[in-house]
Amino acid sequence: MDDRMDEVPQYPAYAERVLEVAELIPAGRVMTYGDVAEWLGEGGPRQVGRVMALYGGPVPWWRVVRADGALLPGHELRALDHYRAEGTPLRDASRVAEGHLPRLDMKRARWDGVEHRDGGPDGTVPGDVPHSEGAHNGAHIGQLPPNGGAAGGPTTVRGT
Repeated sequence: MDDRMDEVPQYPAYAERVLEVAELIPAGRVMTYGDVAEWLGEGGPRQVGRVMALYGGPVPWWRVVRADGALLPGHELRALDHYRAEGTPLRDASRVAEGHLPRLDMKRARWDGVEHRDGGPDGTVPGDVPHSEGAHNGAHIGQLPPNGGAAGGPTTVRGT
C-alpha cells in the first residue's frame, strides 16, 4: 500500500477547509467523512478522518461521521449526548448491538450542504465563511498545536 494515500493534501490549508465544512453542518444533521471530501472536491474519507482526529476538537466533531451511522468508538456517549440535545435522527439499537447503542439514521440525518454552496462548480468552501466563535474560536490550523491543544481537543474528544 502506498503510504501517500493517508497523507492530508495541501496540509494545513486542507485541514482548515475540512474544519470549515464541519462548522457549516447544522445542528441535528451530519455529513460522512466521504461527503466532506466530495464536497471539497479533494482528498478522501481517510484524509478527512485524519484532519478530524488531529484538529477536530474545537469544531462540532460529532457531525462528521462514519457512513454506516455507527457512533465513533470510544466517544459514543459524548456523541450521543450531542445528538440527543440537537435532535439528530437516531435508529434504535437492536438487542444484539454492542452496548445497545443507537446508530444515526443516515437517511434522515445526512446533510448535503446545498444551502451553503455559492454555486461554484468545484463545491469548495467559500473563503469568507465565518468560523463560529463558540466552536473553532476563529483560530486557524497554523495557530493550533497538534490535537487542538486544549482539553476537549481532538485527542480527548476522540480518545475518551
